[in-house]
Amino acid sequence: MVLRFYNGVKKLQLFSFPEIVVDQRRVVETSVQIKKYRHNPAHLFLDDSAYFITGAIYRKQPLLRSPALKELLLQCMQDTFADFKWDLQHWVILDNHYHLLGKSRQGADLVRIIRRMHAVSGYHIKQATRTPHQVWWNYWDYCLRDEEDYFTHLNYLLYNPVRHGYVSDLQDYPFSSFLAYLQARGRASLVGQFRTFAGFQDLLTGEDDF
Repeated sequence: MVLRFYNGVKKLQLFSFPEIVVDQRRVVETSVQIKKYRHNPAHLFLDDSAYFITGAIYRKQPLLRSPALKELLLQCMQDTFADFKWDLQHWVILDNHYHLLGKSRQGADLVRIIRRMHAVSGYHIKQATRTPHQVWWNYWDYCLRDEEDYFTHLNYLLYNPVRHGYVSDLQDYPFSSFLAYLQARGRASLVGQFRTFAGFQDLLTGEDDF
């Protein structure tokens, strides 16, 4: 598996991180879309790159409280990523937001991916909850820079159900890629990962203030 990061060249087990062979300033100048509205973040579109993405429900409403709606959103994520040939690697869905970590194919497809995910899931969520408001508020995407950045954000994603008080043991939360990851990697490997990349505990993401 090859993941391209914003900068740096590192290796860890199954992952390799080749440097982007383009001028960094040109990437920033041509690929970042700056929006003028207060709640619209900038976006960096890179091909074959690792992305950390967060989506938030409007006004932090717990519209995803139902297990069935969480499953629906996951299916929507999987279908949409597959259609655009992006790799959905990790995910967690809580009552009013989600995080996911994946690898892009064509970075410019990011807007279309999120638009489809939120349109399809939003329709069904609105029908099920009868909310008088819009379902989705916004999304944030971040291109991971290197090995440490990747695994720090992965640990942050996996730990989210504990961070927000849903469970005290990650194995008790089913709406996350944690259980599959635990089975694939083993407990000792995950313990080592959480210890090595312990910076997730101090990671501050303003979009995760729920």
